[in-house]
Amino acid sequence: MKEDTSEPNEKQQNLANEADAASPALEELQKAYDDLNSRYLRLAADFDNYRKRMDRELDTRTSFAIENFAVELLEVVDNFERAEKAEGAGLPEGMEQIRKLFTTILERHGITPIECRNLPFDPERHEAIAYVPSDAGEGTVIDEAVRGYCMQDKVIRCAKVVVSKGMEE
Repeated sequence: MKEDTSEPNEKQQNLANEADAASPALEELQKAYDDLNSRYLRLAADFDNYRKRMDRELDTRTSFAIENFAVELLEVVDNFERAEKAEGAGLPEGMEQIRKLFTTILERHGITPIECRNLPFDPERHEAIAYVPSDAGEGTVIDEAVRGYCMQDKVIRCAKVVVSKGMEE
């Protein structure tokens, strides 16, 4: 007895036709996937290059800022060398001019001294090195041993101060 194999062949033929019909859709999906993957890889590489470029640019800006600041400070060094060669009464006046120049350069870069004499002690801006009796009220700064400085509004060095503990009885 012979089996009828025509029916399975038709099924196989139908499956083959469906596979051929699905094959273009599958190829389109594969092509879209490859395109998106390629775009993703290019975007990731572009971002990595951008990050590296920004890092280099930041390093360059920082170096340039430090260089400009150093060049300005060299003016002060030149004036100190001139003052060393000066003789007589002009020396104190020259030193005062150098101090003013140096202060101007610091202020140009946002570095200002912290005022503290006759003000209440502030532990965020002051470092107490002594606590002595005086006519001033308790907790008042009466002397400054080392001047403190702020850059913009940030304390970069606290002032070292002497604080009053009031009158001793």
